[in-house]
Amino acid sequence: MMPAPHALSAHGRALLDRRRFLQDSGSALGAMALTHLLGRDGLLASAPSAVQIDPAAPFAPRRPHFPAKAKQVIVIFCAGAVSQLETWDYKPDLIKWDDKPLPGGPAVTFQGPAGNLARPQYAFRQRGQSGKWVSDMIPHLAQLCDEMAFVHSLTSKSNTHGPAENFLSTGFVLDGFPSLGSWVTYALGSESQELPSFVAIPDPRGVPQNGANNWGPGFLPAAFQGTTMSSKMPVRHLQAKGVSGHEDRAARHLLERLNARHLEMNPGDSRLAARIASYELAARMQLSVPEIHDLKSEPAHVLKSYGADDGQHPDKAAFAKNCILARRLIERGVRFVQLFNGAYASGGALNWDGHTKLKEQYDVHANIMDQPTAALLRDLKQRGLLEDTLVVWCTEFGRMPFFQKGSRGRDHNPDGFTCWLAGAGVKAGVSHGVTDELGRKAIADIHPLYHFNATILHLLGLDFERLSFEHNGVERRLTNVEGKLIPALLA
Repeated sequence: MMPAPHALSAHGRALLDRRRFLQDSGSALGAMALTHLLGRDGLLASAPSAVQIDPAAPFAPRRPHFPAKAKQVIVIFCAGAVSQLETWDYKPDLIKWDDKPLPGGPAVTFQGPAGNLARPQYAFRQRGQSGKWVSDMIPHLAQLCDEMAFVHSLTSKSNTHGPAENFLSTGFVLDGFPSLGSWVTYALGSESQELPSFVAIPDPRGVPQNGANNWGPGFLPAAFQGTTMSSKMPVRHLQAKGVSGHEDRAARHLLERLNARHLEMNPGDSRLAARIASYELAARMQLSVPEIHDLKSEPAHVLKSYGADDGQHPDKAAFAKNCILARRLIERGVRFVQLFNGAYASGGALNWDGHTKLKEQYDVHANIMDQPTAALLRDLKQRGLLEDTLVVWCTEFGRMPFFQKGSRGRDHNPDGFTCWLAGAGVKAGVSHGVTDELGRKAIADIHPLYHFNATILHLLGLDFERLSFEHNGVERRLTNVEGKLIPALLA
């Protein structure tokens, strides 16, 4: 029974008003028509949405949000926090203030009392047509500064290696978030269907401080986790022991038929399709990975140019082979390669964490990193791969302009450090952003690492605000709720 009008609320009585009803209906129909027209013409704002993935082909190539400058990525991650003051960010005032206290400086920093200011431990000189001041510590890379776009004003949210590695790789200092490589391969898939879409190559001396977090999928589908391999560490469990190649192929063919029949009996089972796709990729990798891992086909002059034949420095030779492996993966269509230089916390012995004997340790690390990395950049360019490949050189934070008290090393500094880009879509020969005269803090064009990652995504044709994934009711992004492009780096 319909209640009497006097028993209704004011809002309820208004709904019974015929003129009000017709007025509201007209407005609603007009709004619906306008929304349809705007949507048809592509004028509505793009809401974040999950990437549409075929479970049976999770690694199939997918279209970017807009035309991309870069199709593939190599990230060279120097673990341990490379000092910007010994590499890319020349501060001649440190020479003038050498061994003097910093006026108004902090008494204590991350690892203890602060000492006096310390001059750059290597000479700097101007290089290339850009006249960029680069350290003698890295003479091979210094010759290529005209290929690079530097950001000198990056900042991090943490001055601790593990959380800072997380922030650089995932956009969050906490564990459990997807890595940059996982986001990229989730969005774009891969051109290669015989190799993983995302490969992480650990340093010959070990894995970085936060290990698999740097290449983990977080809450994205597990298929988009990086696969680890290196010149010293092949992919494990590719071949069954005691089984001949003929027997292995016959077993795989039988398994393919059984899987196909099972999938026909269970149409629409996306988890089953994804599992079968994963096994099929593993089967194809049995043939492709051993071939790509075997560097015997590389000419002697290529091995020499990278330093892969350096018998006196085995860590350098192994890292050089990792660099060649990275190039070979890119040649075969792998979307994202993460190449590590430096391992876990070791007092600076195995990575760039130079707290006590910076010069002595950097002599070792620079010898391992410089020639192979420069050769990789040259090789990519010579083969025409740099036209479609973005190369990223990065580290989790920088170092302080003063030595730690009682030592010859620099403490952690998240307030101003340098990374660079090269290759597809990059404006070469640019130096962007400024730290103060002593290199302690970014003071102009300050860019949290959110901006750096947003720019990498942009070069791949991905809108960092649209690339998202709903997790626990929250639309998550690599750049969290922040992010901004760095236009000065874009060609």
